[in-house]
Amino acid sequence: MILVTGATGTVGNEVVKQLQATGQKFRAMVRSPEKAEVLRKAGVDVVLGDFDRRETYREVLAGVQKLFLLSFWRPQLAEHETAFINAARDAGVQHVVLLSSLGAVFEPGVTLGKIHRIGELALEISGMEWTFLRPNSYMTNFFGNLGSIKGQGMVYGAGRNAKIAVVDPRDVAAVAVKALTEPGHAGKAYALTGPEAVDDVAMTQKMANAIGKALQFVDVPPEAAKAAMVGMGMGEWLASSILEFFQPVGIEGGGKVTGDVQKVLGRPPRSFDDWARDFSGAFR
Repeated sequence: MILVTGATGTVGNEVVKQLQATGQKFRAMVRSPEKAEVLRKAGVDVVLGDFDRRETYREVLAGVQKLFLLSFWRPQLAEHETAFINAARDAGVQHVVLLSSLGAVFEPGVTLGKIHRIGELALEISGMEWTFLRPNSYMTNFFGNLGSIKGQGMVYGAGRNAKIAVVDPRDVAAVAVKALTEPGHAGKAYALTGPEAVDDVAMTQKMANAIGKALQFVDVPPEAAKAAMVGMGMGEWLASSILEFFQPVGIEGGGKVTGDVQKVLGRPPRSFDDWARDFSGAFR
């Protein structure tokens, strides 16, 4: 039995869909009864669980041999990952595929990377087999521009000079499914990127090409970007942590292209042009 946590998130939802396609037996952990019902209607075996409620861990992990561990970005992330890893070990889980972050290997480091590295270290000493997935920034983050593109033909961002090798979450999920269902991935750490480093200006133009509409990029100072993210409901801690990736250490590390998606999947990673074409309908 495979357990998928974070099953309704950007990557977790893709892992669920791709596991369904393989016919593998798995269970999805979700916190919300409403979201659980949506997955059940799609034929998914669902269990209610909450990282904040450790009393739920035993039932969630019962009978599980392999675990896809995805915890949400929040100050308690390291605490949640470590506690769940310990519970998985006690429940007899054999292999954990941990969704970490490319920032976990940045030096001198960024906040989200340092927090994920704590979870990695806990898994390394747990005695269970492990695989680390360290994705770069997701192409789907561009959905944050949906309203301004449709309403104004504008893209606002703080990354004019930050070239990042953004990755398609579908590719990250595909690597996760390989690690969960095929041998040969234990003890491996995969740095998952797209095929090229692109900045906000380039992504804006690529989306403009995909939808056949001129778009304009507007550079936003970091403090204004933070205020906008907080204004949209994002916590101040998370907004500040995300903006660290646009600082020199984040730009340098995030701009590197790796071959790990190709190595695991046997095909090149999807480009932002591919992603823009696939989701262009949402932006028109």
